[in-house]
Amino acid sequence: MKYIFTLSIVLLFKTVTASDVIDDVALAFKSGNFKELAQYFSSTVELSILNKEDIYSSTQAELILKDFFQKNPPSAAKVIHKVISNANYKFGVIVLTTAKGLYRVSYELKISAGKFLISQIRIEENKD
Repeated sequence: MKYIFTLSIVLLFKTVTASDVIDDVALAFKSGNFKELAQYFSSTVELSILNKEDIYSSTQAELILKDFFQKNPPSAAKVIHKVISNANYKFGVIVLTTAKGLYRVSYELKISAGKFLISQIRIEENKD
């Protein structure tokens, strides 16, 4: 019985900490903190902003997001979907409120060197 309790606590802790990366990225989007976002980038990032899509180095992706945030200062972000069931893959969707409108932002994180890194970001106009 003690073993099952301990195992349950460990699994609960892993689930809670695994979802934190989704929330941490959402907070960085909410604040428009492109430097903090860049800390989560893998060496290359597939970036799609309003139908302009390409694969960029982490440095290039950081500069592109800096430009996006300068043109669209964010004021709020709400996580509307999370996929945290896979130990090596996480996926989040937020609605980002900016001075110029609402955007749907989805991002994919994959495990690399023991931590989750962003491999893909999509920013689209929110159609809801």
